Amino acid sequence: MIPYRDDNPTLHTPIVTYVIIGMNIVVWAVVQGFGAAEPLAASFCQYALIPGDLLNTAPAGSLFAVSETLACRVDGQYNFASLFTSMFMHGSWLHIIGNLLFLWVFGDNVEDIMGPGRFAVFYVLCGLAAALAQIVTEPGSLAPMVGASGAIGGVMGAYAISFPRARVHLLIILIVYVTTVSVPAILMLGYWFVLQLISGLGVLGSQGTGGVAFWAHIGGFAAGIGLVFVFRRRDLMNARKRMPS
Repeated sequence: MIPYRDDNPTLHTPIVTYVIIGMNIVVWAVVQGFGAAEPLAASFCQYALIPGDLLNTAPAGSLFAVSETLACRVDGQYNFASLFTSMFMHGSWLHIIGNLLFLWVFGDNVEDIMGPGRFAVFYVLCGLAAALAQIVTEPGSLAPMVGASGAIGGVMGAYAISFPRARVHLLIILIVYVTTVSVPAILMLGYWFVLQLISGLGVLGSQGTGGVAFWAHIGGFAAGIGLVFVFRRRDLMNARKRMPS
């Protein structure tokens, strides 16, 4: 299921949403070399969130693979900056395109009820909550964690609570069968969250060897549900209610 648009107009231009999308694209191009092997691996070594390195639970000198032929070494330093830098990096073209598509569809409306400044803070806090959730579940992992999906999960949680009946248009791909369908946001986003939860429970207790950071998705989504009540503005909510249908 790939969301490509929603039937949910906005009152204001989503400036921060556009800026965040732009920042991710710039980092992908300048820092990660559009996914070329060496700059991608180097970016993981320098800027990815690695729980075992961040918490110093992995012995200094430990190696962790970032590609089939390249590895990085744990230096024993607390790299707290990686909590922020990891939010703007990705592992592949599919990874960044998927994340930014979700942010494009859902970010504008959430920013519309918060205002640009509040939305920027909300986004970062959801990203931090996502990182914390992944760290708690895999404190000794040496698998690099990158991607905006935790923070975007927070945006999706806020959207689900604020616009549960908004229609989301999905592209459905089943092997050779392709179609489109329109469903309520709460159905699509609720289904997405349940999938993350089931998958996250399935990897609990694993050795953190890599793959999808399901608990970051879960933590970000849960943070978005809670924080939206703090960050959305009543005046903007009321202004949206006065919009012509």
